[in-house]
Parts: sequence; structure tokens; C-alpha cells
Amino acid sequence: MKGFYSKDPKIQENIRLKEEHSLRVCKEILQLGKALDLNSNALRLAETIALFHDIGRFEQFRTYGTFNDKVSENHATLGLKVLEETNVLSRLTKTQRSITYKAIGYHNVRKLPDPSDENPDCLLYSKLLRDSDKLDIWRVVTTYYAQRHKHRNPALELELPDTPGYSLCFVEDILNNRISNSHALKTYNDMKLLQLGWIFDINFTRTFLYIQQRQIIEKIITTLPDTEDIRKIQNHLNEYLEKISNS
Repeated sequence: MKGFYSKDPKIQENIRLKEEHSLRVCKEILQLGKALDLNSNALRLAETIALFHDIGRFEQFRTYGTFNDKVSENHATLGLKVLEETNVLSRLTKTQRSITYKAIGYHNVRKLPDPSDENPDCLLYSKLLRDSDKLDIWRVVTTYYAQRHKHRNPALELELPDTPGYSLCFVEDILNNRISNSHALKTYNDMKLLQLGWIFDINFTRTFLYIQQRQIIEKIITTLPDTEDIRKIQNHLNEYLEKISNS
């Protein structure tokens, strides 16, 4: 990571952002793994996967100046190339390497493969990574939304236009418990709605508990326009969380 450090403050801010994010995802995945009673070897592999899951982001930002995969390239695929080139995982067993590569490759797909099409261990680590990644992205964006008036970072907004409206397809997806397609993003508010919809892609009860404790829904909702649509979304998501927590 330090090889990507720059004297350009814009580049340095974003390299550090992803470096710190990666380290926090390691902490999140260990917390989740311990809650699932994973043994020490399993926890070590989970932490390794978390540490390298966004390794492609550094090359992505240096080359393209953006974190938007749509206008650059898939950062997970780019990360796998970096891991292959550096041979950094050479001390892992063949099975561990396979799980690591697949979990990183799957961490940003819209939907994981069907259980009948993939190894159960691979899916377990993929789910752990996806939940942990989302928890920290929510932490990053909710902190940013609260402090944005002091300092703006276009890279965190995927360079989307900050207009008062939002696309109704994102509202419909949330009200129908669907995960939205990031390729449909048109505005900054769309990105916030997409992030709210990630709640339908959570895999572990403990993650739902953290979502409630950290008041993620409320923190994002307060930054969206005060409309009937948004109030419906807030009620719907809170009811969904209550239902999951009590089931």
C-alpha cells in the first residue's frame, strides 16, 4: 500500500481511505468469525481475505483516479491480478488460496452463486467478507455524510451529480426487498438508496444486530430528501430489521 502513497493530497487521501478501510474490515471479520465460533485457523484465513479484499483499489485509483468500477475496471478482478503478480499468498495451501481468490472475486458481485454451484467453505468466507465489508463501508459513508459540509471527496460520491431527486427504481427495489443494480446509479441520492438496499444482502444475525446498534438506516435516511417515498423506505427497513431480529 505504501508504494501507492503520493504527495498529491487528493490521491493520498483516497489511498489512505482504502488502507484504513481494509484494516477495519479485518477487525469486523474477526468479530463476526468469533461470534460464529470459528477456530483460530479459520479466523486467520478470514483475516487474510479481509486484508487483501480491496488490494485492487490502489492500482485502480492510481490509474483511473476513481473508485467507480463502471468507468474504470472491476476492482476485485484487478485485485486478483495484483495477488497473482506479487505471489503474496504463496504460503497458503492450494485450498486456502482458492478460497481466498474466490471470496475476493465474489465480494462485489450483486449476488453470490447458488449453494449447489459453489463449495460451502468458499461461500462461508464470501459471506463473512461481504457482511464485514458492508459494515465498514456504512461506517465510512455515514461519517462522510455527517461531515461532508466541512470537506468534500468526489471519489466517495463516485463523481455522481448531487441533485435533489432520486431514481424511483431504487425506491421500488427497497420496497420489494431487492438488491439494486449499481449500474443504474444516476445521482448521489441513488448511491445512498443503493447502500440502504444492501440490508437485503446480509448473511448473519450478528450483522443485523450491528446495523441496529450503529443506527445505519437512520444515519443515511437523514441525509435524503424528506419525501413520502423516503419515509416509506425508512418504515419498511425498520420493520424488516425487527422481523429478522425477532425470528
